[in-house]
Amino acid sequence: MTSELTAETLSGQLSPLKAAERLRVLHQEFGTRVVATTSFGLQAAVMLHLIHHHAPEIPVVFIDTGYLFPETYHYIETLMEKWPVDLRTYMPQLTAARQEALHGKLWEQGKEGNDKYALINKIEPMNRALQELGADVWLSGLRRSQSSTRVNRPFAEQQKKTLKVYPILDWADAQVAAYMATNNIPPHPLADQYVTMGDWHSTSAAEQGVEAETTRYNGQKYECGLHEVSPNSDFQI
Repeated sequence: MTSELTAETLSGQLSPLKAAERLRVLHQEFGTRVVATTSFGLQAAVMLHLIHHHAPEIPVVFIDTGYLFPETYHYIETLMEKWPVDLRTYMPQLTAARQEALHGKLWEQGKEGNDKYALINKIEPMNRALQELGADVWLSGLRRSQSSTRVNRPFAEQQKKTLKVYPILDWADAQVAAYMATNNIPPHPLADQYVTMGDWHSTSAAEQGVEAETTRYNGQKYECGLHEVSPNSDFQI
């Protein structure tokens, strides 16, 4: 492969490979231009395990919004003790307390408030991470089976100035579960109560027969903003 490949061509070349091979190929191809991200959500440990064993040189960016469940923070410590990847933590420029003092609870303010929340807590920190790390290739654990908004995603796509690549895009839930069991990966402490995981104020516990998409943002949307093109043209993502 060459660094001038289009996202479409890269998708075609990654498609027949296994996830571990995709990670090795991407690191060999893009070197210091590539970073991965983790949310430390319900299935995030799979990507961390793969990176630790097959491409440990890749930095892993964690966006700490300050609004995660306490159990998630404990889970981070557990996983980092097992697989000490090159974790780079980025936080919003405004603390949670300062945000609420200045803007109120943005997640309760409809679409405009949620968009502003995503900008402050997720998009700006991620954009800053890419710039500071000198990266323009971003690996994410996003999968097609997670939601209707992801079902048609290619293995690689251009999002503004950043090439986004999804090494486990084609993994079904059953494959994720089997991988976690085979490799003795500890589950998230809230795995029995939730089907998706994010900030505590935007994630609802699962009810029988309810689709995962309805448990985020009161069913109004599923994506947090990182996997949508930002309207701010100054950002890399």
